Amino acid sequence: MQEQIPSINLTDFLAGGVSAIDHLALARACEDHGFFLLEGHGCDELVAQVFAQARSFFAQPLAIKRSVYRNESNPLGYYDRELTKQRRDLKEVFDFKTGGHISKNPLRHSRWPAQPEQLRPVLADFFSAFTEMSEQVMAMVLMALGLPEAAARSTVADNFGLSHTSAARLNYYPAEDPVAVQERDDLVPLGDMALHHHTDPGAITLLLQDDQGGLQAQSKRYGWVDVAPKPGTIVVNIGDVLQVWSNDRCIAGCHRVLPVRSAAGRYSVPFFFQPKVDAMIQPWVADRESPRYEAFSWQQYIRGRVADNFADYGVEDIQIERYRVA
Repeated sequence: MQEQIPSINLTDFLAGGVSAIDHLALARACEDHGFFLLEGHGCDELVAQVFAQARSFFAQPLAIKRSVYRNESNPLGYYDRELTKQRRDLKEVFDFKTGGHISKNPLRHSRWPAQPEQLRPVLADFFSAFTEMSEQVMAMVLMALGLPEAAARSTVADNFGLSHTSAARLNYYPAEDPVAVQERDDLVPLGDMALHHHTDPGAITLLLQDDQGGLQAQSKRYGWVDVAPKPGTIVVNIGDVLQVWSNDRCIAGCHRVLPVRSAAGRYSVPFFFQPKVDAMIQPWVADRESPRYEAFSWQQYIRGRVADNFADYGVEDIQIERYRVA
């Protein structure tokens, strides 16, 4: 079913507009499972550097990684016991933001370890480049859905801009539980997935994945399909915000990661393109179309999603279904 995940060339789009790409395949993917592969992005060297830094960071002793351990007040930093759908994932993460995109809340700042030395500058370059790329991809998706170019680009500028709240992370999926046996007594048990099924809360996500495979997307027509690694491509998936904005035309890509079989583990690096901090999220509807969601605060929504990843509060995590019009 790999053909269900189309490849779209960003260079072609930037040179010739939406007519230069297979915009119909892109629209169908957004409507069915919310995933496509991005070719021609021009960031191969930067991608290689990011993966090198990810491997170096996670290979360090636990004490160094825990020197930047995240907590309930600050979701940025290292963590090895994250929850998805109230089940513990088989992974380690390092969450970060850079530059002017860091929250003004003094308790929410990126924590940077002393080693590896190139981690911070490389990830700063990544964050900047992928912010610009996300703006381009977002405009491309909107144009594939039928929005005129001027309207698509102004929509991106109005809803993101300099105050966007985007975030990024390094993921490492080991073959074995990263939490020591003596520390597991009070933890939620591991589930049956390396990463349990979920959607991303933002507008779109740009994901780097290595060659290990294991990422799956949920298709309306075919059920779970593999998003197989393809050299030189970046995985793009639709998030909750774009599903609401499009009034359910786009599907927030529900995805999961299968347990890793290789002793070397699996690495991935998502960039979550998220609206400005004071955005109100509601459907963009024509005069004759009824909105399927009530308006809600992006800030409150993302806070609820982040808090649920840190601890099990005994209730289902916040989803956009909470705001669906009856």
